[in-house]
Amino acid sequence: MTTRLALALAASLGLAMPAYAKEAAAPAAAATAKASNPFFAESPLPLHYPQFDKIKDSDFAPAFDAGMAEQLKEVDAIAGNSAAPTFDNTIVALEKSGQVLNRAQTVFFSLVGADTNDARNKLRADYSGRFAAHSDAIALNGKLFERIDTLYNKRDKLGLDAQGVRLVERYHTDFVRAGARLSDADKAKLKAMNSELAELGSKFSDNVLKDVNASAVVIDSAKQLDGFTPEQIAGAADLAKSRKLEGKYVITLLNTTGQPPESELTDRATRQKLHEASIARGSHGGEFDNREIISKIMKLRANRAKLLGYPNHAAYVLEDETAKTPEAVNDMLGKLAPAAVANAKREAADLQAMINKEGGKFDLAPWDWAYYTEKVRKDKYNFDESQLKPYFELNNVLENGVFYAANQLYGLTFKKRTDLPLYNPDITTYDVFDADGKQLAIFIADMYARDSKRGGAWMNSYVSQSGLTGYKPVVANHLNIPKPPAGKPTLLTWDEVTTAFHEFGHALHGMFSNVEYPYFTGTSVPRDFVEYPSQVNEMWADWPAILKHYAKHNETGAPMPQELLDKVVAASKFNQGFRTTEYLGSAMLDQRWHQISADQVPDASGVMAFEAAAQKADGTNYAPVPPRYRTPYFSHIMGGYSAGYYAYIWSEVLDANSVEWFEQHGGLTRANGDHFRKTLLSRGGSTDALQLFQDFAGHAPKIEPLLKKRGLMAETEAGAAPAATK
Repeated sequence: MTTRLALALAASLGLAMPAYAKEAAAPAAAATAKASNPFFAESPLPLHYPQFDKIKDSDFAPAFDAGMAEQLKEVDAIAGNSAAPTFDNTIVALEKSGQVLNRAQTVFFSLVGADTNDARNKLRADYSGRFAAHSDAIALNGKLFERIDTLYNKRDKLGLDAQGVRLVERYHTDFVRAGARLSDADKAKLKAMNSELAELGSKFSDNVLKDVNASAVVIDSAKQLDGFTPEQIAGAADLAKSRKLEGKYVITLLNTTGQPPESELTDRATRQKLHEASIARGSHGGEFDNREIISKIMKLRANRAKLLGYPNHAAYVLEDETAKTPEAVNDMLGKLAPAAVANAKREAADLQAMINKEGGKFDLAPWDWAYYTEKVRKDKYNFDESQLKPYFELNNVLENGVFYAANQLYGLTFKKRTDLPLYNPDITTYDVFDADGKQLAIFIADMYARDSKRGGAWMNSYVSQSGLTGYKPVVANHLNIPKPPAGKPTLLTWDEVTTAFHEFGHALHGMFSNVEYPYFTGTSVPRDFVEYPSQVNEMWADWPAILKHYAKHNETGAPMPQELLDKVVAASKFNQGFRTTEYLGSAMLDQRWHQISADQVPDASGVMAFEAAAQKADGTNYAPVPPRYRTPYFSHIMGGYSAGYYAYIWSEVLDANSVEWFEQHGGLTRANGDHFRKTLLSRGGSTDALQLFQDFAGHAPKIEPLLKKRGLMAETEAGAAPAATK
């Protein structure tokens, strides 16, 4: 249902109401167009899987226009109903509204992330303001809110079950937070802000993708790629040819500051060139520069928060998360930062010692960190990442690792299918069956990087579970693994392996959903809770019984030697100072941007100086460890993670507690998996998030397990959990 989507967009992005496109001139033509458009009816494919083979880019705009118009008619009918408001004629009716728009938006935004093109980018730009306005037309409908408010005030007398009561409460909260109680004049101001924010956010995302492609590093000689495998060099040559740079080599970038090839390239100048290209994105002038957009977005967010009655954007966002307040987030991050930086400095001393040992006449720089980390890892644990990759072939990791763990824990089985249409030939689909043999879901695996795909890794749902609709889930995982030359195996790094397990944790959260109302389905939980189940699923990547099942040599099939398996586990805390510091550098920067008022926001020329000052104030300004994302390409906080990037480590408190619970209760067992599924994974957002955790673990979360996991226990005063998790 799109009311949930509309309100979520309005709340997180500031989306706002359109001048709709006109109907087709002739009724017959309109009817024909409607019949041929795959979004105007449910997909006839299994579990309503999208008809990718029939969806054309030209189908989206008509479906958007008709879908928005249709939903507004539905909403007007609900708001204008002469009968007294009831749960069914108001809340349930809203849950059922907007089906055409929901189908079209779900596929569109999924494809814009996974496989975009010029037409889709233009549609996103053209419709961002219209979608924002559509959200506002619903959220700011006075008559509709009166009905919701009436139900809210007598919610305990409506004879509803707990999930029904919570649904009334959540709708009421969403409408209030979206501005339902503002005056008409302030509603008009809010609509204008939301529309502009939506358009700016679309432009920011477009710039990030275009600049990451435009900033690919061109290398003149294969000698400069020393450290690469022959397959990697061939792949770089193929990329150069595809860009009409015959005889040269191209290294593409990921959206993070650090670039994976930095761990392999022996030529320091090449590493430096790669790093400097990465950190310059979005702030080096030209058509993709994001600094002016950032300044405008931050001012608008601050002004909107003030209009809605909050001191700043972070206060607005965090009120509806498990953290509740900026102070709670600041307290936790502030406790972790000194220990993380101290840890990173100890690691840096080891790296500098290695540089000196090899006769290097230079001080450790950011582009040296990953390269010398591998050398120190090899020296300390007698192995390096290159020893692992032959044992981590993509399909084997997925089917005999990720899927196998789900089988052992939850009884799931998977069957590859080849009859469903694909939006890209590189994706794979699987039927997912429950322990009783009944189909649970369809899973889409989209693992390879491409120019049309945004950076990072994520999960999304094409169809979401709901008892009200009767739908079962269709979910997808997206990674950005470099595709090898034709005929060569796809060998993963350990980080890519754990990412595959992580994203499948999100997929399980979506597939196990067992709720009545679409609002609560799957991963529809607070942002600082949503990463928690996926982080828990990472624990099975190096669980001995799972690791042995998938860590097999891609050529011989020989299992990874026990000695190497032991080293993988032993080195799990290695380089945690770096990882924690680069993450906190971004998480605390996010809070700095969103805890200021509009008059404190710098203009475009001051954006990077603001970032530098923020890092200095937070104590994360350690030069060899730059933030994981710098502001001009920090896509998380320009989208759904604004004032919310802290969520990963906040969720990791719950994750570390849960890992401890599994270990204390026998580890990899069906009983443990079924308990986690029943008490938490299946419940979506139907119960308060921290209550779900306590239903699973039997106690409130504690911070000590996280400190141990991150190797920070000795540096941080252990004790109570962060205030909001008590």
